[in-house]
Parts: sequence; structure tokens; C-alpha cells
Amino acid sequence: MFSKKTIILSLCICTASFFAGSLLASNISEATVHSEKIVLGSGCFWGAEKGYESLPGVIDAVSGYADGKGVRASYKDITKLKNKFNPNNHAEVVEVTYNKNLISTEGLLMHYFESHDPTQLNRQGNDIGTQYRSIILYSTQEQKQAIDAIMQTYQTLLSAAGYGPIVTSVKPIENFYEAETYHQDYIAKNPNGYCPDHSTGVRFDKRNTLEILDNSKLLSGKHIIVIEAEGYCPYCEKFKAEVVKNYFGNIPLVFRLASQLQDLEIKSPTWATPTILFLEDGEEVVGYQGYLSPKEFYQALGYFKLGDSEAYKVAFQQGTDARFCKEYEIFKNTPDGVFVDKLSGAPLFDTKDRFNSSTGWLSFTAPIKGSVYTKPDNTYGMRRTEIRSVTSDIHLGHVFPDGPNGMPRYCINATVLEFRPREDLS
Repeated sequence: MFSKKTIILSLCICTASFFAGSLLASNISEATVHSEKIVLGSGCFWGAEKGYESLPGVIDAVSGYADGKGVRASYKDITKLKNKFNPNNHAEVVEVTYNKNLISTEGLLMHYFESHDPTQLNRQGNDIGTQYRSIILYSTQEQKQAIDAIMQTYQTLLSAAGYGPIVTSVKPIENFYEAETYHQDYIAKNPNGYCPDHSTGVRFDKRNTLEILDNSKLLSGKHIIVIEAEGYCPYCEKFKAEVVKNYFGNIPLVFRLASQLQDLEIKSPTWATPTILFLEDGEEVVGYQGYLSPKEFYQALGYFKLGDSEAYKVAFQQGTDARFCKEYEIFKNTPDGVFVDKLSGAPLFDTKDRFNSSTGWLSFTAPIKGSVYTKPDNTYGMRRTEIRSVTSDIHLGHVFPDGPNGMPRYCINATVLEFRPREDLS
């Protein structure tokens, strides 16, 4: 995709002998760098949970209880008659975990407000009591800003339709208690179960959401914008499924319509969908019209993020880090955590599997399951096994059979990795 000079690089032969203790391999099934949690209460949680689970980009929806004091968080206790109008009662809520690359906080909140009547206090239709109150519990200040903007917009729409003021309570999350097992996926297990529709029928105009989309954060630093269609776009959906779903890199990726690019300096035509734009400080650096395959996207991202660096040469020209390079010295003693693909952000190697091979390159006894693949490498007259990232297809290093206690030795270039403490992945 890019024309660059061919550079002959040193090889990662890594043939030193050593002994190290056996280390246990561990698996991390899903990176959650771009995931957030928000707790939403809109009446009976059975139907609400089903609704959130149907939204593309929602990772998980769990029914539960929140925002109570002095009342046990159980269905039996919150439904007792004495708690029906107890202001300290827990509310029936759903904890929603979502991928911000696939559904924005604004988009999730639009669904939330459209799916119930936020003007009813301590009730939804015939479901009466404090447990049915409309409530949002946020986990970040960015969520709070989105809530305020969406609520203001929806209040205008409700007022025009003859409804009263929104009474939804908005607070930071303090505690969330998962509901009993039989409440989880209740509608899926009971298709004819209780699932009333208490929505007002008032809808957001999703074709004109300029007033709730703030591009000010895109004016500083690097960002990726995907321009999608107002209607159905098969190649937009293909791009989301094949690229965005597995992207957890640290360069933010957002979706916009062609009409939502205010304040940004865009050079590319924006009529094609998808169009992928790489921006720095609000100005387009490079843009691509039409669908990009995962390999094409990461080649573009690699050039955008890495430039003409050693990391780029390692990733895309099968180069090799210098022994004991700067990144190796930084990463060799990092605390508990995970090394991720520098472009996709996907977890690749766990510190639990790291050991000191004395070779000058990071060494592991195993990768995280499903994160890498191997291919023969017979360049330079040698027979080796190359390691590549499944998500981005970048070159990572080689694997040798001389690890500790008969295990493999994954000899990995530090320049194509980033480190994330384990607590950041939960």
C-alpha cells in the first residue's frame, strides 16, 4: 500500500543458551481498552436488558440493583410493600458494558430515553414504586457530559410533544449488585414473559445530531474518523465487523456522518462510505475512500502512528530491534500486566510468561491464546518460524524450541509492543 525504501536490518537470531524456571501461561480472552460501563434504570429490568443486548456494540448487559441504602439488594427485599415508596430503596437497573468504537455513549443514551418514559416519577406505567425510578449512574465525566447534552435535547423534543419535565436521576456509580440468576436473560428464557413498552414514542432525529456531537476533542492529538452512511451501508458494517470490533489501540476511533465534521480540516471527498480519515490536531493527514481490509487499515495506521521509525520497519519490513534496545530496557522488568499489539491494542503476551533469556530481546514461553500465528521464514538462508499478530498482521519476532524446561522461546521485538497494567484491562 505504501512505497518505501527497502532497508536491510539486523536479524533476531537469539541463540543464547540459558535456564529459567517454569512459568504458567495465562489467557486473556478480550481486551476492554475501549469499553465502558454505565448503569441504566428505566423500570422493569427484564425488557430493558433485552433491549440493550440487541444493540451492536454492547458487550454485556446485566440486570441488577443500585442506588439503595439500608435495603438489601435482592428482589425479595426491594419489592416488599414497606419499600414501595422508600426513597432509600434500590432501583432495578441494567449494567451495560459497551465498546465505544461500535456504539457511542450518546447512541446508547438515545436508546435509553426512547425506551421508557423519563417524565414519570417512581413508576413506569402500572409498575409503581421507587424500584422503578428512572436513573442513570455514570462512571466517567465524559459520560456525564453526554448525559447532560442528550437529556437537554430530549427534553426539548418531549416538551414539543406535550410531555412534562424529565425526572431521571443522574449520579456517579457507587455500587452495583447483580440480580439473581433467574433474572438474567429473563426474556430470552421466557419469550412470552412480562415486557411492557412504556416509551413515549418521541424519537431523536438521528440524521441531525450536530447539537450533541462535540468535535473539540478531535482538535488535539491523533484521531481516526470513520465516515458512515445515514442509512444502511454494507461496507460500513463489514468494516465494523472485520476491523473496528477488534481495534483497541490508543488512538481514538470515532464515527461521524459527512455532515458532522464541523471545525475539522478535511481534504478528502466525503461522499463515499466508509471513508477513513487519519487526523492530527484536527487536520487530515491522510484519507481513504471505501472499505479497507484489516491488513490495509493497519498498514495505513502503521504509517500514521509510527512514521519512518524502527517500529515501522520491524512491523512491516520484518526488521529486528537492536539488542538491549531502549524499549527492551523499559519492558524487561515491568510489573504485572500484558503486552499488547502497538497498533491494534490486542493482548499478545502476559508478564506471567516472560523470562530473562539474556539475549537482549523480550522472551516469553507462550503467547496469549489466539493472539498470534506462525509462518515459515526462510529468508537469509535460515529456517525459522516467524510470529505475527492475528489482528494487525504485523511482524513480532520468531519462536525457537530452546525455552526453559523444554518450552518454546518466543523472541519478540519490544518496539512493536505497548504495555498495559492488568488493572487497566478489567
